[in-house]
Formats: sequence, structure tokens, C-alpha cells
Amino acid sequence: MPAQRIAVIGGGPGGLYAAALLKRLDPGREITVWERNAPDDTFGFGVVLSDETLGGIEHADPAVYAALQDEFVRWDDIDIVHRGLRHTSGGHGFAALGRRRLLEILQSRCRGLGVDLRFRTEAPPAAELSASYDLVVAADGVNSRTRAAHADAFGPHIEEHRNRYIWLAADFAFDAFRFEIAETGHGVMQLHGYPFDAERSTVIVEMREEVWRAAGFADADVRDSIDTCAKIFADALGGRGLTSNNSAWLTFRTVVNDRWSHGNVVLIGDAAHTAHFSIGSGTKLAVEDALALAACLHEHPTTEAALKEYEAERRPVVASTQRAARASLAWFEELGRYLDQPPRQFAFNLLTRSRRVTHDNLRLRDPGFTESVEREFGCPEGTPPMFTPFRLRGLALRNRVVVSPMDMYSAVDGVPGDFHLVHLGARALGGAGLVMTEMVCVSPEGRITPGCAGLYTDEQAGAWTRIADFVHAQSPGTGIGLQLGHSGRKGSTRLMWEGMDEPLPDPDANWPVVAPSALRYKPDNQLPRELSLPELAAIREEFTAAARRAARAGFDLLELHCAHGYLLSSFLSPLTNRRTDAYGGSPEARLKFPLEVFDAVREVWPEDRPMTVRISATDWAEGGLDGDDAVAVARAFAAHGADAIDVSTGQVVAEERPAYGRSYQVPYADRIRNEAGVPVIAVGAISSWDDVNSLVLAGRTDLCALGRPHLYDPHWTLHAAAEQGYAGPGAVWPAPYRAGSRRPQTGRLDAPKPRLVLPG
Repeated sequence: MPAQRIAVIGGGPGGLYAAALLKRLDPGREITVWERNAPDDTFGFGVVLSDETLGGIEHADPAVYAALQDEFVRWDDIDIVHRGLRHTSGGHGFAALGRRRLLEILQSRCRGLGVDLRFRTEAPPAAELSASYDLVVAADGVNSRTRAAHADAFGPHIEEHRNRYIWLAADFAFDAFRFEIAETGHGVMQLHGYPFDAERSTVIVEMREEVWRAAGFADADVRDSIDTCAKIFADALGGRGLTSNNSAWLTFRTVVNDRWSHGNVVLIGDAAHTAHFSIGSGTKLAVEDALALAACLHEHPTTEAALKEYEAERRPVVASTQRAARASLAWFEELGRYLDQPPRQFAFNLLTRSRRVTHDNLRLRDPGFTESVEREFGCPEGTPPMFTPFRLRGLALRNRVVVSPMDMYSAVDGVPGDFHLVHLGARALGGAGLVMTEMVCVSPEGRITPGCAGLYTDEQAGAWTRIADFVHAQSPGTGIGLQLGHSGRKGSTRLMWEGMDEPLPDPDANWPVVAPSALRYKPDNQLPRELSLPELAAIREEFTAAARRAARAGFDLLELHCAHGYLLSSFLSPLTNRRTDAYGGSPEARLKFPLEVFDAVREVWPEDRPMTVRISATDWAEGGLDGDDAVAVARAFAAHGADAIDVSTGQVVAEERPAYGRSYQVPYADRIRNEAGVPVIAVGAISSWDDVNSLVLAGRTDLCALGRPHLYDPHWTLHAAAEQGYAGPGAVWPAPYRAGSRRPQTGRLDAPKPRLVLPG
């Protein structure tokens, strides 16, 4: 039976709006809201709501929507001020109002519908309420007592971040959403400001913890902090002061819960999840939670079914928003690494930091701004960033797209055959600037599986020559690169589709595996033999012999595979290298053998041809390599002559816990590029040409390597050109394919229906 007696803990926007919707859906419901503060007590000043959220409110409750419409201040521009230059991007469409006014509107709506509002009253514990009410809605915020009291049921994960911020206000209205950067003697600080009515603006000042302490804020009272902030950002404020409203210096906490309901108690808003203020989604998410919860209770016959559906509907939406918020938060935490970017690129980078705003939709919102960024970057007129050329030593790449190395497990005795010719040849014809082979192994014992390709015999070299010759003859302007590696302890396993990383089923077919230390990859894998010094020297020679064959075969680029837990990678990680000799222990010692191999290969590899190194920038495991280590590893290889670092992550230890998501590995490439000062290839769930344009133009990477998209569509790069209306030298269609260079017509897609529509 649907819930008839409902208790709401917390009288913020989410709790009030949930109460109003639930009462409107069924006027017979008895709904009580407890709020321990006064009706007009609130933290912060302004609230930003998106057009999408407003559309949901309009359909669900026209009365609330009409009241909000009368209050909103709207604007389109974002100003970014850095080093005395202001860059403005338009077309963004913001709507904001005062948080106090929002609460007044929702309180009035609740009273008009007959909701019992109890202010200055502490709610009884959720466990007590759940015994006498059909439903308990916990909207009690980021410090939720309900969540804490039932932590074993909800499974909260709370992460505190590095920046300090304070929420203030100015007694004038900015004419745009304003980001201003201040480089002080203590470090970099930033201002986020936006109007929330005709005469006032929200102002948030943010900085790293160490900057906050160095500037004396840790020892200052709130009034002194406010006055200091006003002086630091005097230009943005026009010399005016700042005001406070229960303001204090805070650190942002990301809240994630394993479960959002427990019996008849359900979390909404900040009690269930938080998203950093820099993408303005806190109130938005709470309001959308309320909409979804009301709709699910309306649509399902039992509270249990409704709460299950509510979480299933909202969780992926919230997870996506939290990923964007985390990316935005991290950008501001690491703001210092971008300060020396060209001015327009810096502005573009800031605007696209969360990956919600991209090159393509910025081009639609403000083509003039986007074109100015492209000109500063060096894009020829009419050329998307992904089709600008890039040079590594003597190799000129006509665009920024790389076909990522992908193991095909289809070689016979290490010899690539017709499959490899078609596979790599098709992708070369498909327009990518650089096509990479799978990991090619330096010895029979260095293979991952029996189907892995090698370069340890002349027969194999001849087969690779055939493939390289085809690429050069049929797709002139496309580079072909060889990835060279040794499987180490992850060798002697089945083909991927027969059981990835599983040992061969026939014990007699297995070959012995080696590693820096005698540590199994997984319990069922072989115990590797710890390599002796003579064996290290022999493997180094196997790499150089393979590199000589690669040069004769005509490869344009050679990449040393030092990632994914294979032999060279396992030397780098402290989780896999437990040696006590000169090749183990300190980071420098763990780098020693991979650098020796790199130096030996570089010595025999032609001087005008580039070498890259693929690394795992994090092990995704406690005690393993992390981002700091990755920068040090990249710097070491660059100092030895690496022309670029191909930045992947993980696959080093079986117990890893990756944080998957769109472009999830790109932040590691971004950091290496902008801290180590070395060109990078970014990989990891980059799936659209818009992603490639955005990442390249923002200066987060130089090249983008894509794997699965090229399996789905061998002509992915040419189709990306066609979809963008580009037909220049960065994407040349082979003569027999030119008739396909125009994008086919597509059918119309209907827009999604509103989530909840109620009669007016």
C-alpha cells in the first residue's frame, strides 16, 4: 500500500519539495517536516538551477515553477579573469535565485497544501519515526544524522578534499558567472561568483589547504578572513566589501552511499550524495531526487517497490554528475599546473574541466569564443583540433588520433598473418594519424598467450614488413608504430576469449614465466622465477634484437611497453618488485632495468624515428604506484630520450580497484603533460571525436589513443571528419572510398517525455 503517513527530516529545498509533491499527489496524506533551524536560517546565498531541472518542476508543479520564474535572475555569459585578461564565453543559460527566497517559496507551497512544518524542532530519530510512519524521507544534509545512525545499512563513503573554501556574498550583481584567479605570495586563490538577484551575488573563495594556512586564514576570525578576501579580489569586487551568512572555512566532502534506503527510510539530496559546488548541482540533485521519489511512489503499489525503483533511476544520473563534479573539483585543486597555459586555452580548459561542457557544445553556444581558442592553438581555418598535425622527431602525424594497441591473439608461432594485415590495414585506411600494433613479444617465453605476435625471428619480421609496406603504400601519411614488450609473470595464459589471464589448460603446453620477484599474478597463475642478472642482460638483448628487426621492417615509431603488469611494468611497481639488489627497493632502483632496456633500444633505433613509453600511471591498489610516482617515472624516461609518454593505468595487480568512467585515465596524462613537460598520449574510455577535440584543445593531451571505437568502426577517424564537415589534409579518404565521405542521413529521434506530469 502506498505511504500515507510520511515524515521528512530536514527542511531544505529537497525535503520541502518532496513534501509538497507527495502532498499534491495525494492530498489525503499526512506529511510532517522537521527542521531544527528557523525558517529563514540557511547556509550560503544563491542557488543555480538548470533548464532541465526547471522543466521537471514546471511539469510536476506549475505553481512552484511560476513562483520561481518571478524570482530568477538569468544570464548567459561566463567571465574568466586571469593575469589581467578577461575572456568571456556566452550562450550558457543560467538561472539563479536566493536560497532564502527559494525556501520561502517552497515553505509557502507546503503550507498551502497542508503540510505540517515544524521549525526549530529536532526530528525524532529515524528509527523511532519509521515505527509510526509509512515512509521517512531523510533530507538532513551532508552531515546527515540519519545516515550516521544507520551507517551499517546505508554504507556511506565520505571523502574529504584538499581545498578550503568560504561562502560569502557581495552587495551588487555580477553581469556574468565569474571565475577570477589571484596569484598571491602565498599561492594561487580563486573566486567563483554569480548573481542571485538584481542586487546581490554569491562569492566563493577557494584555495589549497597549504595556501590557506600560509595566508594566515587558519588563525584569522571570520571577519578578518572576509576583509582579506575582499582585498585580494578587489578588482573583481570593484573595491566593495563582502558579507557573511553563517560563513566558515570548509573543506568539501564527497558523499557516496552503497544503499539509499533502509526499510522505509530513504535518503535524498546531500544525505545520499554530494557534488562539488563548482558545477552547481547540489540543490539541482536534491530537487530531482524529490521529483523521482514522488513519481516512483505514485507509480508503484508498495513503498518497497517505489524505493527500489527510485534508487535504480537516480543512481546512474547521480554517479554521472559526481564524476563530472569530481573532475571539476580536481581541476581547481590542481589549478596551479595550468597557470602558464596560453590565455584562451586556459579559459577553454576551465570551461571544459568537468567534461560536461565540450568543444562541440561550446562551438554551438559561442562560436566566436571557440574560434579564438582554435586560432591561438594553431588550428587552420575550418580545421577541428583533432585534425591539426603533430610531430614527434622526424614523424609528422597528420592528426591527433591513434589506434590504440589491442592484442588480437591471432598469430601462429608469433607470426602475424592475413588477419593482422586486414586489421591494421583497415584502420590505417580509416584515417588515424598513427596505427599501433598490439604488444609484440621479444621471445617465445615473453608471449602472453600462444596467439601473441612476436618479433624474434626473421619470418616474423618479414610478415611485419608486409604490413608496414601496405600501410605506407595504401595510406600515405599514416604512421605505423610497434609496441614492444615482454609478458613477465602474466605470460603462458589462455586466449582472452577462453579465459583472460587464466593458465593454459594443458600443463604440458605452459612455458616457464619470469619476473623481478617470485610473486604470482593470481593464485592460479604460475609462480614466476626471479630473474638473475645474466637473465636480465639476455632479455635486454632480446629487446634490442627485436628493435633492429622493427627498424628494418619499416615501422615509424617504437613504443616500449612498461605498463599493465608485464615484465618492465612489474619492475616499476613496489607491489611486484621485492628485489633487494640494485634493481629493487627505491623508486630509482626499480626504474633501473626499464631504463636500461629503453637506452639499449634507443641506441639501435634510428635517430629520426620517435620512441614512446607506455606506463601504468596508477596501480589502483594500496601501496602501489600513484600519480606522484607516474610523474617521476615519466620525467625519468623523458630524460633518457622518450619522445612521448603513453599514459594508461592499472592491470598490474589482480586486486586493483579502478575508478572507471568516461575518459577516466585522462587526468593522469594531463598531469604528466603539464607537470613533467613531456608530450603525452591519453587513453581510457575516450569514445567520441568531441572528446578528442576537447582534450587536445584544452592542453590535457597531445594525442588520443582509442581502442574499442576502432573495433566498432575501422573508419572512425574519417567518419569523425565527415560528421564535422571537415575535408582537409588531416583526414584523407582513400580514392576508392571517397563516395562514402558524406555523412548518411539519419532519422529523427524524439525527445524524452517529462519525468512527472501532474494536472495544473
